[in-house]
Amino acid sequence: MRFALWTAAALSTGLMATTALAQDGMTVGVSWSNFQEERWKTDEAAIKAALEAAGAEYISSDAQSSSSKQISDVESLIAQGVDALIILAQDAQAIGPAVQAAADEGIPVVGYDRLIEDPRAFYLTFDNVEVGRMQARAVLEAAPEGNYVMIKGSPTDPNADFLRGGQQEVLQEAIDSGAITIVGEAYTDGWLPANAQRNMEQILTANDNNVDAVVASNDGTAGGAVAALTAQGMEGIPVSGQDGDHAALNRVAKGTQTVSVWKDARELGKRAGEIAVELAGGAEMSAVEGAQEWTSPGGTTLWAQFLAPVPVTADNLTVVTDAGWIEVDALCQGVSGGPAPCN
Repeated sequence: MRFALWTAAALSTGLMATTALAQDGMTVGVSWSNFQEERWKTDEAAIKAALEAAGAEYISSDAQSSSSKQISDVESLIAQGVDALIILAQDAQAIGPAVQAAADEGIPVVGYDRLIEDPRAFYLTFDNVEVGRMQARAVLEAAPEGNYVMIKGSPTDPNADFLRGGQQEVLQEAIDSGAITIVGEAYTDGWLPANAQRNMEQILTANDNNVDAVVASNDGTAGGAVAALTAQGMEGIPVSGQDGDHAALNRVAKGTQTVSVWKDARELGKRAGEIAVELAGGAEMSAVEGAQEWTSPGGTTLWAQFLAPVPVTADNLTVVTDAGWIEVDALCQGVSGGPAPCN
């Protein structure tokens, strides 16, 4: 009987230990809007590393640019028992039911890189208005006069308008003086380079190629714009971008893109993982290091953290190689006698 009691006690203790271990383990689910952009794989690696360092598990889903699929994806992640969610929203308006579903289960949400206009979602991103200012400053310095084209981001992504607002701040004085004229402007559905190229082609046709500069809102749209310009023998006019995509940095080295505003996705992903773990552990949003109360253009007050971007031009390309963001060989492929470190 004593043996039986000891065995039962041992089994009970073992089960309790196993249960405690399972409770100690934490799972963070990440809902990606899509994986079309080069940078998301870098973000993902950084999130995974941060979660691994915290002893948390990573699971994810890819909405493949479908807002309805993203809702289903989030519901699936919740059903799998996640303790926190990181959401890169495909559509800022359509994502609302997913946030509600998470809130109903007491699951904290980190709105990753794109605004989710809901005070229950912690907003983590770079200062996108400043990114827009940096893009416009670099293009305006290269082309202080002439006809400008504005290639904007996706109409369903609030970042597109944050960027456009920052661009306008910088360009307004030159517009008012008549030094520059905006001769074409278009949103880019889904941020797809092919859509940006088509928009650029149409604007070039409408203006008989009388275009002197392009303020494109990210490196994918910049690539589409450069392709359209190249087809018309116009490569080399000032073009902006952002994200520090390797292809874009190579274009900067070649002189076909003026600036790529670098947002170190490794740091953003790391912070997302850290914040998700903190919130899953019961921390208040206000207690997150670097958090600030911020009111969105729509009037929603929420907790946010904004990381600092860096404009990369031909004058400071060594910034990204020194940081290990890109290898010199990749940066300088096809470049002859270009800027440092390619020279």
